[in-house]
Amino acid sequence: MRLLHTMLRVGDLQRSIDFYTQALGMKLLRTSENEAYKYSLAFVGYGDERDHSVLELTYNWGVSEYEHGEAFGHLAIGVEDIYATCDQLRAAGADVYREPGPVKGGSTVIAFVRDPDGYAIELIERKPA
Repeated sequence: MRLLHTMLRVGDLQRSIDFYTQALGMKLLRTSENEAYKYSLAFVGYGDERDHSVLELTYNWGVSEYEHGEAFGHLAIGVEDIYATCDQLRAAGADVYREPGPVKGGSTVIAFVRDPDGYAIELIERKPA
């Protein structure tokens, strides 16, 4: 078994595709539309779905925002240079709401950014081996 994807409901599909592909460097893997049930899907990720977990962005036609609830925490993405990544994200207009620094009680360097729909994304610095 392996984790295939995580689904996020988004209020503007193209805006979310742009954020994940342009700001976070993912690739748009595939899209589809379901006219009968009025929704569109976009799958984005860092590698092919055969080998990597990906994100499914779901746009329900006519719905521009969602309440996130209390159960969802965040997505986590490993980055080589967290400071440069946060600078690039800020330059692209992203909300870096927790600046890079050590996690409380530890030495791992993390930061947090919000996607256009307000979902939290934790960036975790992972230096190449």
